[in-house]
Amino acid sequence: MATPSVLGLVSYKVFPAQMGGQKCVSEFYSHLANHTKVVLAVAKENPIPQNTGFKVFPFLYNHPKGILNFRYLYKLTRLIKEQGIDIIFIEHSYLAWLGILLRLITKKKFVIRSHNIEAHRFRDLQKSWWRLYRWYEKHVHRKADYSFFITEEDKNWATAYWQLDENKCSLATYGTDILQPLSHEEKKQYRERLLVLYKLHPATKLFLFNGTLDYLPNLDALRLIISELLPLLQGARFGFRIFICGNRLTEQWVKVLRAYPVIIYAGFVEDIDIYLYGADCFMNPVTLGGGIKTKLIDALAHNQTSISTRSGAPGIPHTIVGDKLILVNDYDWPAFVKSMADLDIHYHLNTPEAFYTRFNWDTIVQKALLSLPTL
Repeated sequence: MATPSVLGLVSYKVFPAQMGGQKCVSEFYSHLANHTKVVLAVAKENPIPQNTGFKVFPFLYNHPKGILNFRYLYKLTRLIKEQGIDIIFIEHSYLAWLGILLRLITKKKFVIRSHNIEAHRFRDLQKSWWRLYRWYEKHVHRKADYSFFITEEDKNWATAYWQLDENKCSLATYGTDILQPLSHEEKKQYRERLLVLYKLHPATKLFLFNGTLDYLPNLDALRLIISELLPLLQGARFGFRIFICGNRLTEQWVKVLRAYPVIIYAGFVEDIDIYLYGADCFMNPVTLGGGIKTKLIDALAHNQTSISTRSGAPGIPHTIVGDKLILVNDYDWPAFVKSMADLDIHYHLNTPEAFYTRFNWDTIVQKALLSLPTL
């Protein structure tokens, strides 16, 4: 059976992919292009990436001005015809209204690939119009021919509260190309690079938090590290450092972080692998936001023991990660700090094989493709 050709509509900047959300889009379509024809229409601020397996047309308005994409209705219709497109993919629900119009004109089915329940995210961001978006989001998902969700929790919520047909919903999560855990001997070499680079004692416990640092859930996590975790760590009888990596942090926040000797603010780093492999533990005190935490997937893929709040770890079944992911109840900061204190930097526990099987990008896109011929 021939695989359907796909047009993806992306109403924001994804190239070059640096942040988790951008990688979630670019990697999905890169791997999908290994199995079928892929064409992307993206926001106009995107440069055309080189050496990809798909065509990119950067002309759409970014989603804050998304309604203006109505003027590109004819251009998209022509693109669908010229490129022989079978199915239209909408990233997030932002442009789902456009998918409805394109289906009406071209008779092509459209799919929404949800990265989270957007209305919940807008509620957490304290947007006054989140209830209006909740109505819109429910409406367009019910109109879509198929919906992919990024976590099992989101899918179950959507089918229950939006009354979606379970046969028209499935999982298309964030993934990794790493196929197996790095050996502890190799991880030790990365660790030693960090110790030398920052002139730290060999017994120092190295913790890492990274992400896009102007995103409210991540910014709130920084606040929690400083206001909740550090005071509890003051009496800790072990040496430690907390690495903070990421971009888009304000100068005011940079000054705050650099006022704490136990925090090493590294900013945006070209080679995050040094930190993901070299740190002893990824800490994820995130309590806001929805969807899957891409940084937690990346940390576990890099064979890094991780401590997370329960709200920070949806989409990662404990049955496939075991004790490699230590879960703490939300806002139980004494328990979070106890987990940090109890961490044995010499404890050689690998991320289980089941994790790499479930979150392999090729597996994810092949499962997605198997859903499409039924449309």
